Amino acid sequence: MSGLVVKDNALIQASYTLDLSEQRLILLAIIEARNSQLGITHDTLLRVHASSYAKHFKVNDKTAYTMLKDASKGLFDRYVTYHDKNPKNGKDRSFNCRWVDKVGVEPDSGIVYMRFTSDVVPLITRLEKQYTSYDIAEVANLTSSYAIRLYELVIQWRDVGVTQKYNIDELRSKLGVEPEQYKKMSNFKARVIDHAVNQINEHTDITVKYAQHKTGKSITAISFSFSFKQKRIIEHIESTDDSSFIKLTDSQIRLFSGRLARLPELGNDAPQGRDFDHYATVIADHLADENQQKKYIPYLAKIGYQPTKRKV
Repeated sequence: MSGLVVKDNALIQASYTLDLSEQRLILLAIIEARNSQLGITHDTLLRVHASSYAKHFKVNDKTAYTMLKDASKGLFDRYVTYHDKNPKNGKDRSFNCRWVDKVGVEPDSGIVYMRFTSDVVPLITRLEKQYTSYDIAEVANLTSSYAIRLYELVIQWRDVGVTQKYNIDELRSKLGVEPEQYKKMSNFKARVIDHAVNQINEHTDITVKYAQHKTGKSITAISFSFSFKQKRIIEHIESTDDSSFIKLTDSQIRLFSGRLARLPELGNDAPQGRDFDHYATVIADHLADENQQKKYIPYLAKIGYQPTKRKV
């Protein structure tokens, strides 16, 4: 069963407060929706089995079912705030809508049922526009709901490795921090930001840092930068079998061919009497060729290649 979670970026950017079990239930339901291959509509009743929760989050089946059951009850009362633009006048607007309008349990089978509302369904299934995807294994060991939200928030910037600046109130809202919680900046940073960053850095495929932006002496915004861990990149590349071909964009080919041409390990293959630019042109042709590309795969992680999960 695929563990790919896909959410519309409008949903990633949305403001909502879910506890850890509710977050996990949402993720498993999204995976179930994708793997059903039947599509998902407002009428689709999704089923999440306790064994799936147990497998992904390393708890026993009995505990998994209890957590799922409690999460479904809590989720029934939750809502999400999302933002878009009025198509008629282009003005910003925001909406509150509930996540689900129907939940149920089947105790003897360890199954929880749920049905997303008609407002949420498009935000999960609208994949032809901007979307963010990641494997559920990357967040399986996160025990903070703030860490899951922060991971989702930054991973949508994977192509540039740095997020926009989020003003503090906006960031609190997006991470699901209640208005009365951690009002002092020192508490917010220690209990939410630092804790989430530490968990992400320890348990996921990325390393995150954050920068504080001040107005006068006060911190008014935070931005995040991140990079994929070299070990994970190498594991991904090494797991690519010999018959696989990595489809690189033209800009990636230009970038990586120049870097590869300067690697000492490949220096013996450089044409005699020619400069780096000429060698880079040769490598660029090889990177675009299914048969020639293979010999460069072991070096791609070293010069910055980061595999990106996309719609398939």
